[in-house]
Amino acid sequence: MNKQTRLVMSFLFIVVIILAAAITHFYLSVPDNTDTKNSQTEIVQRFAADGSGDYIFTDSSGKYGAADAENRVMIAPEWDELRFAPGGRCIAGRKISGTLLYGCVDNDGNTVVPLIYTQIEKLSPGNKTFFTAQSADGRLVLYDQSFRPCFRRTWSSCTVNGGDIVLADGGGKYTFTTGKEGLIFNGATFSGKAGGCPYTVDVTSKVMLSKLTVSMIEDMTAITEKYIEYAFSGDDELLAGITKGSRAGFTALFPDDHRLLSKRLVGISDVHIYSVKGKDDTPCFETSFKAETEITYTDENGERRTLRDKYKAAVGFSGSSENDLKALSGGFEKDAPDYPEPEEKTEAPQDQTPAAHTTAGNGRTENRNV
Repeated sequence: MNKQTRLVMSFLFIVVIILAAAITHFYLSVPDNTDTKNSQTEIVQRFAADGSGDYIFTDSSGKYGAADAENRVMIAPEWDELRFAPGGRCIAGRKISGTLLYGCVDNDGNTVVPLIYTQIEKLSPGNKTFFTAQSADGRLVLYDQSFRPCFRRTWSSCTVNGGDIVLADGGGKYTFTTGKEGLIFNGATFSGKAGGCPYTVDVTSKVMLSKLTVSMIEDMTAITEKYIEYAFSGDDELLAGITKGSRAGFTALFPDDHRLLSKRLVGISDVHIYSVKGKDDTPCFETSFKAETEITYTDENGERRTLRDKYKAAVGFSGSSENDLKALSGGFEKDAPDYPEPEEKTEAPQDQTPAAHTTAGNGRTENRNV
């Protein structure tokens, strides 16, 4: 065997040794049972199972997890609270920075709803299942039974009334009936204030509600409030909060009446929202109201007078959703108040009674007209 052959054999021997060491290390590092989720989990206490036999359990550390009927761990015991929800999901709670926060996980431990809520509660209107999730600031998100948000917004409160869900926010209360196709808008009541005067508007027409959303009602009432303030103050800056387009369609209350000295809003009544026919089948709406007004004016005799009456007005809108809703116009039906007939001036009657006059010196009394 020559020198070159001995070098080749030595190199191959070293390679074999390295491979043998690597294989040995691999087998030593792999446990006999690769199902670490089951082999390393100790089920200390079991709790009530769901309809499929899956159950909640705690391990030796007191953490909660979930296992199936064959004791295979589905959700690792890493939660401070855990309870079953529909569709193979669980509401899970974990302490984060000292605060217990809740979310939702599926049976594979994947997060469905992030752990950002202080509580998650189940609702059962009309044999349907919904969930409300409350954040630290008290706001609520409404989820369906699959934990999909029902609205792209939060609410201040949520209650169940028979088969209805009543959601509230700001000055509004909105009723939704649970149907086969989801939530159906069934009623709206909104209370607000304009110019210091409160008002309430109720929408009960099913046809009307099918064309509106909660945000559209909120936007239309907010714009109407701004218009009322503009109508009595004449402040053009308020129009910037009403429309981004032309302001020509918006007029104040009796802007050209030169007899007016002042106008003061006393009350708001008969507030309604209804649909009107628009061009090219574009959805259009109006909010109408009556403004009880106290007017101070100068009559034809130059006398200062006060008049109180109600004047009807309307604000027009176009759009099919909150995304394209626009205010188009705002105005009152009358151009001037119905002034009463001026009172006729009458001269004060003269006193014709003779007055007694005594002439000094003779003691004689004369009657003279004064």
